Amino acid sequence: MYYVLFAFCYLVSLLPLGVLYLLSDVAYLVIYRLVGYRRKVVADNLARAFPEMTAAERLRITRAFYHNLTDMLVETIKLFSLSEKALAKRFTADLSLFQELEEKGTGYQIHLGHCFNWEWANLYIRSQVKLPFLVTYRPLRNHTADRLFRRMRSRTGSVLISSKHVQRDMKPWQGKPYISVLVADQNPGEVRRAYWFPFMGRMTPFYKGPELSARRGDRPVVYGSLRKTGRGKYHITLRLVSDHPTGESPGAVTATFVRLLEQDIREQPETWVWSHRRWKRTWNGQGETPPF
Repeated sequence: MYYVLFAFCYLVSLLPLGVLYLLSDVAYLVIYRLVGYRRKVVADNLARAFPEMTAAERLRITRAFYHNLTDMLVETIKLFSLSEKALAKRFTADLSLFQELEEKGTGYQIHLGHCFNWEWANLYIRSQVKLPFLVTYRPLRNHTADRLFRRMRSRTGSVLISSKHVQRDMKPWQGKPYISVLVADQNPGEVRRAYWFPFMGRMTPFYKGPELSARRGDRPVVYGSLRKTGRGKYHITLRLVSDHPTGESPGAVTATFVRLLEQDIREQPETWVWSHRRWKRTWNGQGETPPF
């Protein structure tokens, strides 16, 4: 089954993006109009995050989000054959911060949110840096789909680190310079060991792992601000969160990430993944709430 699906995805990826976006338009009609995939979840999330908006304004964001979601689907399939040269025509960035950090020779971390299109961002960044490139990811429940995604994400030389075995998979890299990328707004499974912050109008848990990892190696942390500038076109702005994480108070690095992510979401809300059950857990006084 894996080889059949891989062959199908690869052949589809060879289609021009213009054709793939026509498929995206059809997928939008099916997923949003006919199936109604997680429409209640999206509506509830938007209503709580933007209570000041009218129903019509939130509906506009909802429709734009689903269009971006289906675009993300076809853009992800395109990665099976998309060249680094072709991607560079659709991604823009000022990479001078990366160059400054790489000159120090210690490596660094890049924290992203679930803003479209983080998969393209990983490939683009990998193509622009020299140090070994480690991507932490959450394995999919479906083993065939997980195998497909691992092959797609590692085809340019990225080293995949499973979120289930971070300590084990990171051992070979101890003491070595490398770049690690984490999508840091995942929903933590154990909320009592999470940092809780006000986020989009309510208390929200965030993994401690990304910050603790940076503090252990005293690796600088960079936030990647992703913006969609057109269909299939993106810009990433790099911001230094901390040059010396061990000198920060516990929770400070995560607090800065949360603040920057919320700022991005409020400025371009249709590009964040509202279909996630990000607030399925309610703050009950447990867990840490750093004073930031």
